Amino acid sequence: GVTRLLLTRIPFFKEIIVSSFACDSCSWSNTEIQSAGRIQEQGVRYTLAVTSRQDMNREVVKTDCATARIPELDFEIPAFTQKGVLTTIEGIIDRAVAGLEQDQPVRRATDKEVASKIDEFIGKLKQLKEVHSSFTFIIDDPSGNSFVENPRAPQKDDALVVTHYRRTPQQAAMLGLEGEELDEKPADSVEDLRNEVLQFNTNCPECNAPANTNMKLVQIPHFKEVIIMATNCDSCGHRTNEVKSGGAIEPQGTRITLRITDPSDMTRDILKSETCSVEIPELEFELGMGALGGKFTTLEGLLKDIRDLVERNPFTLGDSSMPGKAEKLQEFIGKLQEIIEGKAKAHFVMDDPAGNSYLQNVYAPEEDPELRVERYERTFEQNEDLGLNDMKTEGYESEGPSGR
Repeated sequence: GVTRLLLTRIPFFKEIIVSSFACDSCSWSNTEIQSAGRIQEQGVRYTLAVTSRQDMNREVVKTDCATARIPELDFEIPAFTQKGVLTTIEGIIDRAVAGLEQDQPVRRATDKEVASKIDEFIGKLKQLKEVHSSFTFIIDDPSGNSFVENPRAPQKDDALVVTHYRRTPQQAAMLGLEGEELDEKPADSVEDLRNEVLQFNTNCPECNAPANTNMKLVQIPHFKEVIIMATNCDSCGHRTNEVKSGGAIEPQGTRITLRITDPSDMTRDILKSETCSVEIPELEFELGMGALGGKFTTLEGLLKDIRDLVERNPFTLGDSSMPGKAEKLQEFIGKLQEIIEGKAKAHFVMDDPAGNSYLQNVYAPEEDPELRVERYERTFEQNEDLGLNDMKTEGYESEGPSGR
């Protein structure tokens, strides 16, 4: 037979290698996917509420180490039991049905009771494909390389919940990652850290060549300290920068709303943390938590990053693109460009449950008439995403082993 390989990019995601095998003799065919990138910093969990037949056609990338679950049937496809695949939700169910039916003739001859139970379960799986009632489809991937399509991109999909989480030591060991041992060294004073640019060895995220990452502690006026990290690769010329909060999570979340009325607003400094989501109501656009990472830039720079993220969508290119979807995205890019050029007025909203994001007040220390900063109490779900519900910072010293 013949195996074909294609390097492609999933929109708003990453590069993958699709391999397709076809045999002319018996007409057997098979497709698999392999990640063309590195294991991500965090794991990812996609939770989709399937309510219609259209949802069954959503494209899905499922890697070897991902777990697929349907809680309503108590059904689970464990990690490393199937090879990576680029398919749809209906395709995943069809593969599960085919796998269960494979040994049914032998079971009917040896254990009729087990065979009848499996036949009953196969019937339930086939009923799911008709979507007579809604069900939940969950993909949990510790490597962070799985993906479920959002057909409404770049708008938010209310039926799809994307959660990023830190891998447990067991999940890291399953992926073959070794824990880094930290050298115990005396801590430098804060003043020394402010005046020094720290450097450590890393690998380029594009070509994987050895590179250096520079790290600097910076004080933002009228705000707080942040850590800026910048990587420059001498091999391929790739440059990237990322911002981490230098302080603790604030007692309250922050929602910052800026009314863009003048081209000069594009020069305002912005600190967008990893936990911050961005919204532009006039465009019905929302950028979720974790997308684009942490950034310290200007409003114009962040809007251009959003535009580039939308433009690099391969589902709108080539023969396989839907004409309506491509026109819709081009219309969105045009409206966003008008805002960047100052030709259109809009509201720019930053919502950060951790309270570590910042938008420059050009009238500081006076109030800015176009800028509104709201403080709010976090919900239980937001505290859960930030890991605060399980965190105890007071009274833990007095607890004995029985209290742990």
